[in-house]
Amino acid sequence: MVEAYCMKCKEKREMKDVKEVTMKNGKQAKSGVCSVCGTKMFKIGG
Repeated sequence: MVEAYCMKCKEKREMKDVKEVTMKNGKQAKSGVCSVCGTKMFKIGG
């Protein structure tokens, strides 16, 4: 379970379809979609 802030819902939500991503600067991040509204979400670190 990964939580991130949803810009559309304006609160922390659980992410689904989570993928590990490496950003251009080499840091790790996670991307997915909001489990409630389906908006793309992004969490840096972790």
